[in-house]
Amino acid sequence: MCLPCEGRGPVIVISGQPGSGKSTYARRLARDLGLRYYTSGQAFRDMARAMGISLIELNRAAERDPSMDLRIDMAMLEEARKGCVVIDSHLAGWLLRQVADVTIYVKASLPERARRIALRDGDTIDEALVETSQRELSHAERFIKYYGVDITDLSSYDLVVDTTRLGAEETYQVILLFIKNLLGVS
Repeated sequence: MCLPCEGRGPVIVISGQPGSGKSTYARRLARDLGLRYYTSGQAFRDMARAMGISLIELNRAAERDPSMDLRIDMAMLEEARKGCVVIDSHLAGWLLRQVADVTIYVKASLPERARRIALRDGDTIDEALVETSQRELSHAERFIKYYGVDITDLSSYDLVVDTTRLGAEETYQVILLFIKNLLGVS
């Protein structure tokens, strides 16, 4: 099933905590709905790689230099303005609220997210716990400082799904059904 992309076309935002499944669901939605896919997380990873530093080091640098986040966020806004896109980003649900047609936040418990990240990245669960906790603290501090966004306030989201005890397929079906109903697509 493809969504119509005449005019601007739909903008669907999937946000969430590291390891919550946001990238998995966003990529699949883009494919299944015939939309483009954009991920600010990959843009951030690419920036770290280009600078020759780790993701944690880039988060620390971004705490001192807001231009790093701003560059990625401006690119994300440009993608949203083009339409016909599913955007995967920690911050998009707050920043793109006025542009997005649908905003969805996925979350999961820290132990479950650390388990998923460890499996994905080949780290130990302890390593994933430390890195994830550091990233989340950095995000929370930067987003309140730079944007006035409290990442614990999920009121700007149309749907919040806790993926801790749901399988990937069950979660995806909940999200897909919600989007179809909200956009009036059968």
